[in-house]
Amino acid sequence: MTVDIQKTEKHIENPLQMPVKFLVIRFSSIGDIVLTSPVIRCLKQQVDGAEIHFLTKKQYVSLLSANPYIDRIHTYEGLFKTVRKLRKQEFHYVIDLHNNQRTAWIKSRLPAISFSFKKLNFKKWLLVNFKKNMMPDIHIVDRYLDTLNLFDVINDERGLDYFIPPGEELSISGLPQPFHNGYILFAIGGLHQTKRLPADKISGICKELNLPVILAGSEKDVATGNSVASCCGHLVLNACGKHTINQSASLVRQADVVISHDSGLMHIAAAFKKKIISVWGNTVPEFGMSPYDPHHESAVFEVGGLKCRPCSKLGYARCPKKHFRCMNDQDTGEIARYARKLYTRG
Repeated sequence: MTVDIQKTEKHIENPLQMPVKFLVIRFSSIGDIVLTSPVIRCLKQQVDGAEIHFLTKKQYVSLLSANPYIDRIHTYEGLFKTVRKLRKQEFHYVIDLHNNQRTAWIKSRLPAISFSFKKLNFKKWLLVNFKKNMMPDIHIVDRYLDTLNLFDVINDERGLDYFIPPGEELSISGLPQPFHNGYILFAIGGLHQTKRLPADKISGICKELNLPVILAGSEKDVATGNSVASCCGHLVLNACGKHTINQSASLVRQADVVISHDSGLMHIAAAFKKKIISVWGNTVPEFGMSPYDPHHESAVFEVGGLKCRPCSKLGYARCPKKHFRCMNDQDTGEIARYARKLYTRG
């Protein structure tokens, strides 16, 4: 059963403090799952007897495994097997933060009251296709938290959480000597090519910085990282594809400044209250997924005035217009100068 929050009396009383079982659903991806962390924390700390379960895909379990506010993690194993497994848990409430056809099917077969995140797909479509911005000036985190209104849960203003398992912390002493006294982390990855600066732009930023820079990304970013490192010398270390997501998060946590595309590592950096320089290509912060409550000196870099931007709410393998001006026109010199200023301030 799905409940319309506005038509239901507020506040769930639990005078005997009996366990109240919540299932939070978010299948993917890295950034989206990190952005659910305030929901998990606020539910656990503000609802008496709350027992928090989380359903996600297997490849994202490591993002949640050390979270002390989660009592149990369930992995998605296909619709029928997943439902059979979840029905045994006898959940009271489902908090659906993914809200797609699969989660709708799962909710319909669980004897629990469900609350769903509103995706605002039509408003995103208007912004992408007609450049008509009807999106509310509300971050997606606060929209996630709106699903908890019935429980009188409020935003505790503590921002995002990210917990690194102790065995996956990396020590700076294990890095090459130039990085022992601090570094800038450059998260060069992104799910789609139109979210990423070209290699020559990344190289230009690193050369102008002339500071220790660690390049972070997945195996898909290894070639770009090698290209940048090979032309920038010993002050640039390519760590792409060499670490788990938690080890990469450890590098983020210990960085002095983080430069990032619109990516999962950007949101992890926000969880650690880092000074973030976020560089935006085909997507826009107006979608509601800019760094959430990061360090106050963080900055957004984007090319304004482009009639083609945003061209997608997600991204493409190549620029539909073939000019890729949203990244090619970025002021890389100004990005480097601002990063250097943040770095030298300590």
